[in-house]
Amino acid sequence: MQLALELDGVTKRYGAFTAVSDLSFQAPKGAILGFLGPNGAGKTTSLRMILGLVTPTAGRISVLGEADARRVRARIGFLPEERGLYRRMTPVGAIAFLATLKGVPGGEARRKARALLEAHGLGFAANRQIRALSKGMAQKVQLLSALAHDPELVILDEPFSGLDPVNQQALETIIRDLAARGATVIFSTHVMQHAERLCDRVVLIARGRKVFDGRVDEACAAAPRRLVLEGVLPPGALNGAPGVVQVTHECLGEGRVRLTAELAPGAPVQPTLKAAFARDLDISRLELKEPHLHDAFIVLTGEGETA
Repeated sequence: MQLALELDGVTKRYGAFTAVSDLSFQAPKGAILGFLGPNGAGKTTSLRMILGLVTPTAGRISVLGEADARRVRARIGFLPEERGLYRRMTPVGAIAFLATLKGVPGGEARRKARALLEAHGLGFAANRQIRALSKGMAQKVQLLSALAHDPELVILDEPFSGLDPVNQQALETIIRDLAARGATVIFSTHVMQHAERLCDRVVLIARGRKVFDGRVDEACAAAPRRLVLEGVLPPGALNGAPGVVQVTHECLGEGRVRLTAELAPGAPVQPTLKAAFARDLDISRLELKEPHLHDAFIVLTGEGETA
């Protein structure tokens, strides 16, 4: 397996404060990796260390085979969390300028800039000043600026922040296209639905430490499934049933209630259902809710304990 990125025991301290502690993970070439965590978890610090903008206190980083990302910066595209473009420049000028900084010749850079703007629905605004564009349009221009030199590794820090649903969907398409042509994409986000749809693997960190590294389905398996029953049911109808951790009770009126049973992670649902039917319950509706990445995020990062 060829790796685009590898971190081994990476730590960053600022005086007595440890922002990132003993972080290790890998990103294979051509993969889409979600780098997830709550605010203050150390995501941005980690990305800056990967890019060579911040020096680790300890540990080892390899980026496209180099120990210092600055040696291969022409092969990397980066969208920072803090957005910023020269407001008096035009989109075509801004994209071309940043592409030339990555080694693309001037004429080719302008051709690429125009082609990217046309391909992503901004051709009509190619020669307007960026200050005249909407926030979403300007953000898309900055994203295209990170891609104009055809990077092998693309790092996006909170790329979905501030985008409307249409542009979020467009960004998802861009990320898939990048991976399809062989680029490696690493992005941080708070919106778990994007990571669930896009990622081959996810890395979750909390309080500067890695708490999960693996496939999305493996992460989801750490969260409980929920069995929902509705009908004329006694509040304790599922108490003591196999696999049930806790049950919540909601009155629906006219004697009907909704019971939501949280099952232990990995517990099969069949024994719970068998116990429910053995008790001859008057069930009018039954639903099994599978966990999503959002549920796993809360469980694995411990955010539910601090909410």
